[in-house]
Amino acid sequence: MTSISALNNIHKIGIFGNYKNKNEENLLKVSEIKNLLIVQIVQYKNSKISFENINIDSLKLKNEPLSVVTNNETRVLWNGPKNWLLISTKKDLLKNILEVFKETDFAVTDLSHSRAIIELEGEKVKEVLKKGCPFNFNILEKNNSINSSYNGIAFTVDMIDNNPDKIRLFALRSFGESLYHSITDSSLEFGYKSI
Repeated sequence: MTSISALNNIHKIGIFGNYKNKNEENLLKVSEIKNLLIVQIVQYKNSKISFENINIDSLKLKNEPLSVVTNNETRVLWNGPKNWLLISTKKDLLKNILEVFKETDFAVTDLSHSRAIIELEGEKVKEVLKKGCPFNFNILEKNNSINSSYNGIAFTVDMIDNNPDKIRLFALRSFGESLYHSITDSSLEFGYKSI
């Protein structure tokens, strides 16, 4: 069965907005990311298991606000107290996750097909985010993540890199098109390349 991406009907390739007389390499880049494994892991309040000893894809969970632990294929975002979002290019990792995180101590939910993922890259990324979100993006650094809202749409921000700024935005699939329109509208001022 082939899955249809959340932004399939609206994400169009091209250059948009205020791009005239600008080097194409300096424009914001907007893309849709597809085919990632997205798993929410929540430890139950009555669980006595120490999550610090659990290893998933050679990564240990951290219970610190804004924190992201990462390797080349997998990122684990702190999503709240004893609550993580695991993002991976390794689709077969789900079987391992279900073996490691016992259902008596953890709720494990596959969210892979329920999220829209938008990636933004460029020097004006934080300026775009400031237009619709109350968070102080000046303090957001590489391997940080936050949960907030953008023009009323709940989303998760994952700061992948900061040279240049590169972030991924995760929203419920049903709000994906609205978030995409909000982000691209905010990007028009700077000019952006949709890839």
